[in-house]
Order: sequence, then structure tokens, then C-alpha cells
Amino acid sequence: MIVRQLKAQTIPTSAGIETIQVTVNKKYHGSAPVGLSNGKKSVLPFPSAGISLNMINTILDKALSGFSFNKFEDLKIVEQLLFDFDKSEKLEKLGGNVVIALEYALLRAAAEDKPVWKFLNPYAHELPVPIGVCISGGKHHKEGCDFQEFLVIPHGQAFQDNIFVNQYVYNQIDKYLRPLQRSGSGAWVVPLDSVAILDALRKIQEEVFDKFSVPVGLGVDVAASHLYSGGYYFYAKGKLDREQQIKHINMLISRYELEYMEDPVEENDTDGFDKIKGDYICGDDLVCSNLDQLREVRGKINSVIVMPNSAGSLLKTKAIIDYAQQNFIVPILSYRAGETMDDMLAELAVGWNVPYIKLGVFGKESLRKIHRLQEISKEMG
Repeated sequence: MIVRQLKAQTIPTSAGIETIQVTVNKKYHGSAPVGLSNGKKSVLPFPSAGISLNMINTILDKALSGFSFNKFEDLKIVEQLLFDFDKSEKLEKLGGNVVIALEYALLRAAAEDKPVWKFLNPYAHELPVPIGVCISGGKHHKEGCDFQEFLVIPHGQAFQDNIFVNQYVYNQIDKYLRPLQRSGSGAWVVPLDSVAILDALRKIQEEVFDKFSVPVGLGVDVAASHLYSGGYYFYAKGKLDREQQIKHINMLISRYELEYMEDPVEENDTDGFDKIKGDYICGDDLVCSNLDQLREVRGKINSVIVMPNSAGSLLKTKAIIDYAQQNFIVPILSYRAGETMDDMLAELAVGWNVPYIKLGVFGKESLRKIHRLQEISKEMG
């Protein structure tokens, strides 16, 4: 594929926040999401739409014109140009969204009529397990629970079984908890504390197994950094010190047999992660999709959230996933609270053999990615 033209414009995300969409050769599009909350170590989305658009529409359009892009590794040349322009660690001039949107479009252009997952890995043969985000709160929705997300991890024999289970649990939450509203990403907003929510989810979990014989794991994204200030974790009903927070989280894991616990303590408390006991202890704000940071916390967590726009490059994203898989850390590709209709996350999960993908259960942006995974299942035969 020869690059003939690049064109960038702004589009809204599901949360109403502006992001970047890039088009290559008037045909192949790519757009990146924007999170509502970001760890301190994450790269910035983009500092100014005007600067970012100008960079693509003038400087990069000329610099990449005539460039031949035939394999994933060719992104090295693109990234060299970008990182020569913005040498800051957090991409303060350019922004991670610009890089990811451009690279998504370039991947589609290079794959041409071939599915991107097959362009990345013609031997891929497995679909990721969809971790379903059913309830939203925390910094995303302060009228909801103190914790940021409540999740379900289905263990059906087929991808379609897992999609069905996630949707069933989501619908039963409406019946059991009478939510206030849906978040921008489609999750329910429930004005109850974590214990009341987990009590209801436990009943739904048992109901799913009784009716469909499909085991369902439960999970929580505490996003503890957003509860933390001055040595304490502040909840609607009071505050906990560090040791009390660790004891509280471990109690919830034990009582509800939680399979997954994300960011249970604040992002600088590396040793605190090591004191949380459960099946999947996951770092998001702890790592911020940063390879150097993941190396530093190796042994403290056994799973990690990976977000391409937080990494700031697809080559860096792939390096994080490779390192995790080589060091017995489970990588989880994740959506953002402010999503777009781009379904590249599904292509990457399959092409890179990522075992889990974290998505909303409702909302057209998440459903587009789920539908793409269903299409990929048919493409695999």
C-alpha cells in the first residue's frame, strides 16, 4: 500500500468528548477513544485539536506521501517521524490519540481487502473472552457507587455463549437493582454501595448457572486512586486507611468469590497490590499501559489492562502484550469510557492472541466491537 493522502478531523466520542479521526487515501479510517479518567503516567489524549489536526494535515501528509506500508513493523518509520516531532514522554505536543488513530487507519489500508486480524496473524484461531462492564460509578458517575466498575467474566464454551451471558446479566441488573440511568458507555448507574450491588450480582450469577449451566465470574474495578487523598480512601460512608482498605478489599474478594480485582489500592502503592489475594489482581492506573512501569511491578500483579491510546503507539502496545505474556501476566485489551465506532480493538485482540477484551455490554460503540468479533468468528470458519 502506498500512502497518497492523510486527512484528520475531530469527531465526538460516546461521552461527548472530542477525539481525532484519521483517513488514509480517502478510504481507510481510524479513530481513538478518550478516557474520562487517566492515570498519572498515561500519555495525554491530545493537547489541542488544532495542533494535532495541523500536524497530520500538513506535516505528516507531506512526510508520508509515497510511503510504502506493507507489514506491521513498517510502523517504525511512522513512529520515528511522530516522536521526532514530539519527544516528550507523555506526548504533550501530539497526544496518544493522534498516533493511534493514524496507525489504525494505516493498518486498514495495508490490509486492504484482508481482515486486519489476518494481516497481523494469519494463524490466529481464538477469540478473546469478553469481560462485560455492567455497572459504572466512581469518578465516571459520582451519583453511583464509590467503585468505578462492576464486571462479569463469562466462562461459556463458545464466544456467542459468553455474549449471551453478559447481556443476560446486564438485563437482570435492571430487574434487581432498578438503576438510575445508563452511563455514556452504556453501563448501568446504580446509587447503592458495593455490598448491596455485589449481593444482587451474586444472585444473578447463581441464576445464570442454574438456568444455563454457564459459570460466571464477578469482578470490580475499584479505581482506588480516585478515592485516595492524604493517606485515606474516602467513601460515601466514611474513610479507610491503607490497612483498612486492603482488609476491606480482601474481605469482598473472599465473601463474593470475586474472580477479578482491578486497581484495589492507589497507583503508587505497589506493595499494597501484593497484599491483595485473588485470582486476577489487575493493574490499570498502576501501569498506565507503560512497559517500563509493567517491568517495575512484575510480581505484584498477575493481569494488566492495556489501552493503545494510553500506550501512545501500536508498537508499544504490542511490546507490552508480548512482555506480559512472556512473564505470566494476563493482558486485557480494554475500551475507554469515551468510545468511538472504531472496532480495531477486536482485530488486535484476535491478531495478537489476547485472551480477554474488556467492553461495555450495551451501547453502539461497544456493540460494534462485539459484532466485529462475531464476524471474525465466521471468517475463521
